[in-house]
Parts: sequence; structure tokens; C-alpha cells
Amino acid sequence: MSDRISIEVAYATPEKQSIIDVNIDHDCTVEQAILQSGILGMYPEIDLKENKVGIWNRAAKLSDQLREADRIEIYRPLIADPKEVRKRRAEKAKLEGRADKVTGGRVKTG
Repeated sequence: MSDRISIEVAYATPEKQSIIDVNIDHDCTVEQAILQSGILGMYPEIDLKENKVGIWNRAAKLSDQLREADRIEIYRPLIADPKEVRKRRAEKAKLEGRADKVTGGRVKTG
């Protein structure tokens, strides 16, 4: 088995996306790989104490071990609660007559 593996570190803002290929030691953790990638220098707003991370869209811990071809994703904090956004959108649809005021379902046309 080789002492090195290839992984990717990904981060995106609304304006820019970066995916960095990194060759790391096979026993490297998520946090070590992020530090070695140099992505923290490109995006100073990343705070590993605050930002959640994942491997291929599954939540991960900074201490998790990596495997060949893993992609570490660094997530930005949510700016709005998804449940609250859906609730407001449903209320707006009711007020505009696009949703039934009792059931919340779509208004039947024709």
C-alpha cells in the first residue's frame, strides 16, 4: 500500500468555487488535509471551529480518517432556517390564492 493518497478539498461561495487536489499521507485526518490544501489562505472566512465539514455530502468530523479519492467539503453556515423559509412561502401562496387556505394544497383550476 502506498504511503500517499489523493483527495480533494472543496469550498464554494456564491461567486466562486474551489476544488483543490491534494496528495496526503494515508493516515491523514480531515483537519490535517484541509490545512495542507492551503484553502484557508484562499478563504479567510473559513473557521474550522464554526464551519461544518463533510466527505462526499455526508457529515464528517475533523478527526475522521480519509480514504483514496475522498472529497472533503467545507460548508458555509446557513443564512436562513429552511423550515421558516418554507413556512413563509406557503403563507404567501395562500395570500395570493395559489394555495387552498384550509389544506395548503394547490388550488384546482378549471
